[in-house]
Amino acid sequence: MKHIPRKRFGQHFLADRLIIEAIVDAIAPLPGQAMVEIGPGLAALTQPLVERLGHLTVIELDRDLAVRLREHPQLTVIESDVLKVDFGQVAQSQAATKLRVVGNLPYNISTPILFHLLDFVDVIEDQHFMLQKEVIDRMVASPCTSDYGRLSVMLQWRYAMENVLFVPPESFVPPPRVNSAVVRMVPRENPAAVDVRLLSEIVQVAFSQRRKLMRHTLGQWLEAKAFSGQFDVKRRAEEVPVTEYLALAEQIKSAHP
Repeated sequence: MKHIPRKRFGQHFLADRLIIEAIVDAIAPLPGQAMVEIGPGLAALTQPLVERLGHLTVIELDRDLAVRLREHPQLTVIESDVLKVDFGQVAQSQAATKLRVVGNLPYNISTPILFHLLDFVDVIEDQHFMLQKEVIDRMVASPCTSDYGRLSVMLQWRYAMENVLFVPPESFVPPPRVNSAVVRMVPRENPAAVDVRLLSEIVQVAFSQRRKLMRHTLGQWLEAKAFSGQFDVKRRAEEVPVTEYLALAEQIKSAHP
C-alpha cells in the first residue's frame, strides 16, 4: 500500500538514486559500525546503509512506517519522537562506545533535534544530516556574516562541521519549497568546558537584537550579573567569534561557581 507523506511530520521522501548514493558515500558506513538513522521514512537511505553495515537502528515516529520497517530483518526499530530518545541508552543497548547518527531530518523540528543531540555528544562519533540548506549555512557561518548567530556559536563550540553536498528540491517526493544540503558534524576532541545552559543564555541575549550594539542587550545582562571582567560590548553580536563567547561563559562561571 502506497504511503501518503504526512504534512504534520514534515515528510519529504528522498527519491533521487544518484543523490542517495552520494550521501551514502559521504557517510562511508563500514560493516559492524553502530549507526542510528533518524526518520528513515520509506527506507531510501536505510537500505543502502544496512547493506554496508549489516545492521541498523532506526527511529521512526510514523506508526504506519514503523510497522513496515519492522518487517526488515536487519533493522532495530525505535518507534518514538526523536526528542524523547536517550542516545546514551541506545549506545548501551548496542554495546557501543560511540554511535554514528544520520538522517533526513524533518525541517520543522531540525533545530530542536540538533540541540537534543548536544546532550549526548559524548557517545557520538559523527553526524550526517540532510537539512534545509539555509539552516546549514547558519550552522557553518563565520563571524561578521548575516548567517552567523546562536546556532553557529552553540554548534561550532562542540563540532567541526562542513557542508558536504547540495540537494535540490526535485530530489524529493513531494518536493519541498526550499533547497537542501548534507552537513557533516564531528564532535571536537577537546572542547572548552563550559556550562551549556549559561552559554546558551549568553548567546540568546547577545543575538536578541542583532542589529544593535551589544551594550543594549548583553551589556545590560552583564551589569545585572555584576560582571567585572573584560568584554567589549561596543560590537554587534555577529562580530564576536565563538572563542570569545566561550571565554565569557568561563569567566562568569568562575566568578559565580
